[in-house]
Amino acid sequence: MENYDKAYLVVSGVISWTIAFLLTRKIFPKRSFDFCNRIVSTIHALFAVFLSSKSVQDWSCPVCPLASNSSPLQMRALGVTLAYLIYDLVCCLFDKNIKIDNSVHHIISIVGIGAGLAYEKCGSEMVATLWITEISSPFLHLRELLKELGYKDTDLNLAADVSFAVIFTLARMCFGPYLCYVTLSARNPILIKAMALGLHFCHP
Repeated sequence: MENYDKAYLVVSGVISWTIAFLLTRKIFPKRSFDFCNRIVSTIHALFAVFLSSKSVQDWSCPVCPLASNSSPLQMRALGVTLAYLIYDLVCCLFDKNIKIDNSVHHIISIVGIGAGLAYEKCGSEMVATLWITEISSPFLHLRELLKELGYKDTDLNLAADVSFAVIFTLARMCFGPYLCYVTLSARNPILIKAMALGLHFCHP
């Protein structure tokens, strides 16, 4: 993928996510800033999991081949997520409740994914990371959306809590350390290894 194509993918993605947020605010004018942003975040999580799954070359070994050139599908998945992270970082600056740890996570993720796009390497490892980190996100956001909709302390909210806890634990605690290990062990650029380590410990 040419540098122009990468830049176009990211810039058009940032614009698209921004438009999606503005449309959500228009559709739900009485809902909070955070509510609307979480809807966009949920849409991104679903897209990220779909694109990551679609780009896997061999499901018997989802992270294979290691330290290889990124495929066009992998680059697209990473570009869409990089655009979302840039949008979300800027969006968080307009929110009254700015969280330093969340901002640090965004910056680390942006640098890491940006490095992956620039090097066009480690596509398998990076989309696997994307899949692991985003698979539980829809349930994370659903918990907060349900609370604002008045479903706190209901069976529906409990189901969302349990689903999030189970999926998060399996993805982050079981598969996450393994993915971090293989990424650090493979012949990846040092920046990619540093970002893999940072994402493992800093991702919320």
